Amino acid sequence: MRDPRRRGGSGIRNLIHRREFLLAALAGVFAPRALARAAAAEPALDAALEGSGFVYVSPLRADGQESTCHGEVWFGWLDGAVVLITARDRWKARAVLRGLDRARIWVGDHGTWKQLVGRSEAFRQAPSFEARAAIAKDPALLERLLATFERKYPEEIGRWRDRMRQSFADGSRVLIRYTPLDPRT
Repeated sequence: MRDPRRRGGSGIRNLIHRREFLLAALAGVFAPRALARAAAAEPALDAALEGSGFVYVSPLRADGQESTCHGEVWFGWLDGAVVLITARDRWKARAVLRGLDRARIWVGDHGTWKQLVGRSEAFRQAPSFEARAAIAKDPALLERLLATFERKYPEEIGRWRDRMRQSFADGSRVLIRYTPLDPRT
């Protein structure tokens, strides 16, 4: 560190102030811990996405606030994205089609959101992330999703498989892919 009271010399351009030095030192101490916590959280989220039967989805408004629509849905974790199928006229699809392409996703089974009296907020304790939503039109992706549903929901999928295929083919259902956003964006 150069003495700021001395004038001149080429070293003045490289002068480190005490505040900058302290901030750099603190970053050196705390940044590795924060990165380690983030790295540990990512495998926990991946494990939750692999093992969970449900995700809770809420579209985000243009101002970043959650919409009032929330819902637990079947999903597949495919190629690093949450993929689901829903009717084109449901709020999840309508939000994406209107350009609301961001959503918050919670992972886990915490019961239905809508209760007989009031609403359950238990899902908010689950691992979560923000995602970018997009409509997918790939029939091969639908088949991969249905294969995932065969494994995850073996007792229920028999009633839904053909309806999902038919309504996807006729356009009354859409696939939505929710790709996690980098937390720094």
